[in-house]
Amino acid sequence: MAKLLSVLGALLPLLHQADAVGYTNVSEVPYYGLSPPVYPTPEGNGGNSSSWQAAYARAYSLISQMTLEEKVNVTHGHGGQCVGNSGAVPRLGLPQLCFADAPDGIRGQEFVSSFPAQIMVGASFDRDLMYRYGKALGEEYRGKGINAALLPVAGPLGRVARGGRNWEGFGADPYLSGAGMENVVLGLQDQGVIGTAKHFLLNEEEFRRNPGELGEAMSSNVDDRTIHELYAFPFMDALHAGVASIMCSYQRANNSYACQNSKLMNGILKSELGFQGYVVSDWGGQHAGVASANAGLDLVMPDAGYWGGNLTQAVNNGSVTDTRLDDMVARILASYYYLNQDQGYPEPGVYPYNVEHEIIDVRGDHASLIREIGAAGTVLVKNVNNTLPLKNPRYLDIFGYDAKLPASPWTNPSRFGGGYEVNFGWNTLNGTLITGGGSGSSTPPYVISPFQALQDRVLKDRGTVRWDFDAENPIVFANAEACIVFINAYASESFDRTTLQDDFSDRLVQNVAANCSNTIVVMHDAGIRVVDSWIDHPNITAVLYAMLPGQESGNAIADVLYGDVSPSGRLPFTVAKKESDYGLLLNSTISFEPFPQSNFTEGLYIDYRYFDKHNITPRYEFGYGLSYSSFDYSDISVECHDDTAPEYVPSTTNTTTQGGDSALWEALYTVKASITNSGEVAAHEVPQLYLGVPNAPGRQLRGFERVFVKPGETQEVEFKVTRRDLSIWDVLKQDWQLQKGRYSVDVGRAVEILDSRIRFTGSKVR
Repeated sequence: MAKLLSVLGALLPLLHQADAVGYTNVSEVPYYGLSPPVYPTPEGNGGNSSSWQAAYARAYSLISQMTLEEKVNVTHGHGGQCVGNSGAVPRLGLPQLCFADAPDGIRGQEFVSSFPAQIMVGASFDRDLMYRYGKALGEEYRGKGINAALLPVAGPLGRVARGGRNWEGFGADPYLSGAGMENVVLGLQDQGVIGTAKHFLLNEEEFRRNPGELGEAMSSNVDDRTIHELYAFPFMDALHAGVASIMCSYQRANNSYACQNSKLMNGILKSELGFQGYVVSDWGGQHAGVASANAGLDLVMPDAGYWGGNLTQAVNNGSVTDTRLDDMVARILASYYYLNQDQGYPEPGVYPYNVEHEIIDVRGDHASLIREIGAAGTVLVKNVNNTLPLKNPRYLDIFGYDAKLPASPWTNPSRFGGGYEVNFGWNTLNGTLITGGGSGSSTPPYVISPFQALQDRVLKDRGTVRWDFDAENPIVFANAEACIVFINAYASESFDRTTLQDDFSDRLVQNVAANCSNTIVVMHDAGIRVVDSWIDHPNITAVLYAMLPGQESGNAIADVLYGDVSPSGRLPFTVAKKESDYGLLLNSTISFEPFPQSNFTEGLYIDYRYFDKHNITPRYEFGYGLSYSSFDYSDISVECHDDTAPEYVPSTTNTTTQGGDSALWEALYTVKASITNSGEVAAHEVPQLYLGVPNAPGRQLRGFERVFVKPGETQEVEFKVTRRDLSIWDVLKQDWQLQKGRYSVDVGRAVEILDSRIRFTGSKVR
């Protein structure tokens, strides 16, 4: 069956689009490496949202009663119980607002949950799980009286394969990341907690992210089209969902620090995208006073930074206007009122670890959700002769440091107060890895190790377990029905990874496989892990990417290994055959003339787009993942809802909806397909929609659905294709352009799988 998806609109000359299509000389790109000034800061007014408008009315009513000093006091951090504490105005009944990490659970506290990292949530390719994840986090943050949760994360997106914080995001694709941002924000803010989407913008590596003894921070130099179509894209989804706060990032962007970059904050965020909430600095991310205020920063953390009395003086001498200060305060207060936090919100219940305090247990039944996401985000990439699921083995060998509980990680007092830091798995060989390191790490109330969960299963079958967690060349017992090897790859804030493989782990896998004909490898990784040194060994029968699953790690992987859950996770990144295949996207690539510069010369082509463009065959493509069942795809169709859509959306104004003009979010087409379970196991399948947009990367993810299908059953899935999904950013008109031309439509199991793909070519749809 063949069809062609077409849209109306005149096609402009494309010479000026070369900056994002792929260029060789960055000096030819307009404004490349420069950040055009955009002043003044648009004033928040509620836009076209009645809820925001009502919040602003209340905010300005309170502001009218405040002194200059009280207003300034609200705009910066103070000491207190939390990682961040805003200024209070006690005489007017305005409390401090409590800010806390982390994206996968409240950091440094007791009786809280350790959720899977966002990378695992992304690997589930399940919007419902994304929402439930945000909702559960919201319940815990609210229960602890935390006003602002420092989540979700879309920066880094995952440009640099070895990036230290890639695990904090949903995956290396803007559409997938956007779906995660949208649904987590909805779930979180439905509980009345302020979401803080971060890090805005272009925070793609840890190397030289801050100034220091070596000089200024590095500058992420990115063309305007790539900023819009790739890096700002997922933040648009968070904004459209109503996110009330944005955190600006540490590094420079086009040679202007992100927290004083007027193009990013005044131009893109508050003008084009109509943001009504407040911009908060990353902790210590402010590097100037007047410049940051006038560029759109509203709240500095964790202390007064360059503001405090200096801001009072700047307002008095006219360097910062009264209206800019009022707007800063109004944006903070409006967010507070927008989430109805003045109506019975709990007092902060976070405490240092070394002070006796009230026990506040906020976990509810979140362990079951954590276990469900841990299984749903596990990606099976190899399964020879249906090795998995296990058939109730009575004799298992279990090897590898990642199978055990780590030694105590409760050793690092918090840098910012409000508890303690925990790097669970901070030493890679120390034990099972359930989260990454740094401010994004969570604090588990317990951990179910893989060994514990598997041992319990074997004991129920009156079996025997043999184990060795430490040896590189362990003894393999002849009667074992399977040998399961657990390895991991750690990553953290503050530094990038030095390798995507590990010599010790690789030797361990090879040594076990040399002596065990049924070797199963499970990897808990904070990002990409290359496997080509052992993946083709004939004795390695099954391999799973189990990501960072949180406290229920062992139970989640046992559910998949034993077949209680058929694996449906999909890779949220591309796994290369060798590290060099990532080319300039492997490491941070910085020049030092005259200041550290990182030129994003690949434009729109990161991850699978890069592999497509350069004709590189990956080991495992983005979106890849196996199942215990099999599926057939059929009956794909495209329905057009509007064949008169104009080439450009109307000019955006500050009264536009958050996330951009409402026309961008209108569905112009619906793509449908039928999915039949032709196997023998009831399982989830994850069909994915890829569009080929003219003058853009040949394939871009623009839809996915996780659907449960019983054997012999057929389920229809549909993907709504919006104007934004079909558009490119016109750098001359500074608007989203809907081109006239040929658009390919692919529905399949992954970006490069051909055997389960349906593609349209041929007749037009109007």
